[in-house]
Amino acid sequence: MTKSVLLAVGTRKGLWIGRSHGAEPWEFTGPHHPMTGVYSVAIDTRGSAPRVMAGVVNEHFGPIVVTSDDLGATWREPDLGRVGFPADAGASVERVWQLVPGASSEPDVVYAGVEPSALFRSADGGRSFELVRALWDHPHRPHWGAGFGGQAIHTVLPHPTDPRRIVVAMSTGGVYVTEDGGASWHPSNTGIHVTFQPDEYPEYGQCVHKVARHPERPDRLFLQNHHGVYRSDDAGATWQSIAEGLPADFGFTIVVHPRRPDTVYVVPLTADAMRFPIDGRCRVYRSDDAGETWTALSDGLPDGFWTAVLRDAMCADDADVTSLYFGSRSGEIYRGHHGGDHWERIAQHLPDVLSLRAAVV
Repeated sequence: MTKSVLLAVGTRKGLWIGRSHGAEPWEFTGPHHPMTGVYSVAIDTRGSAPRVMAGVVNEHFGPIVVTSDDLGATWREPDLGRVGFPADAGASVERVWQLVPGASSEPDVVYAGVEPSALFRSADGGRSFELVRALWDHPHRPHWGAGFGGQAIHTVLPHPTDPRRIVVAMSTGGVYVTEDGGASWHPSNTGIHVTFQPDEYPEYGQCVHKVARHPERPDRLFLQNHHGVYRSDDAGATWQSIAEGLPADFGFTIVVHPRRPDTVYVVPLTADAMRFPIDGRCRVYRSDDAGETWTALSDGLPDGFWTAVLRDAMCADDADVTSLYFGSRSGEIYRGHHGGDHWERIAQHLPDVLSLRAAVV
C-alpha cells in the first residue's frame, strides 16, 4: 500500500483529519466532534492500524478522550468514565492538554497531561486513565500557578527506551522528572530564567511553554520558556540559553527534526504583551547546530501575519523527506517541505488551531 501522511488538527470548534498521498492535494474530513475544543491530538502508529486520539472539551459535558481506529469514520468514547480525578483528590479535570503514546516497549500505554496540572496514565491504548498520584501529591503542587491559558501539564516526554524515565512540563511550575516510573518526581529547572518573580532562578515555578527532544538523543532537551529558549545536554539537570540569534525569545512551540537531532525549530513572537510575529512577518527559525546559530525560513510564508502559533500547533512528520506543519490562530495550516526550506498553505478558514500531529501511515 502506498504510504500517505496523516494530519490531525485540533481546533477550538472541532477536529479535522487531513491526508495526502505524495504530490496529490490534501483532503480533509471534519469537523469531527463539532463545537468542542480539541486541545490535544495524537496519532499512535504502534499497532497494526493508526489510532487517532483527541482530548475534546464539551462546554456542557466536560472533557473526554476519544479514539478512532478508522481515521475518524467512527469514534469510541470511554466505557469507564471520563478522564477524572478520584474523589479524594478534590479536583476536576478542565481540559486534556496533551496525549502521548508511551515507549514502543509498552504498546498499550498512553499518557495524558491535564488542567489542573496532573498526569494520567492509560494501560489500554487511551480508553481509560489512572492518575499518577505521586506527582499530584508532590509538596510543590500548592505553589504551582496558572499561566495565561491555565494551569496545565502540556508536555509529556516518555523516554524512548527506559519507560521509568518521564519528563513533564507545566505552566506555571516548570520541568519535573521521574526516574522510577512515576513513584517520585523532582524539579529540573536549573538555569531557566524567570522574569516575574523576585528570585529569578527559582527551583520551580517557571512558565515553561514547551519541551521537545529527539528519540536518538534522549538526554538532550530543547525548551521554549515564557521568555527564553534553552537546551539541556544532561536530561534536564541544567539548562543553557540558546536564544542568541533569534529576533525575540518569546514564543510557544518548539519542535525537533525527527531525523536530525541537532535541528530544532521555533516561531518567535514579539513579546508576551504582543503575541504576533515581529512586524507581522511570519517566520519559522531553524537551527541545524543545536541552537548555536539560527536561520529565518520565509519562502512561501506571508507578511501581514498578525496571529500566533500555539504550543502544540506545530509538528513534523516522519517521512523519509521530512515536512514541518504549523497552524495559526487565524485557522491556516502551512506545510514546510524538505525540513522547512519551502512552505505552502494547505488549509485555511478553519477555527483557530490548537493542536497538530502528523504521521506517515
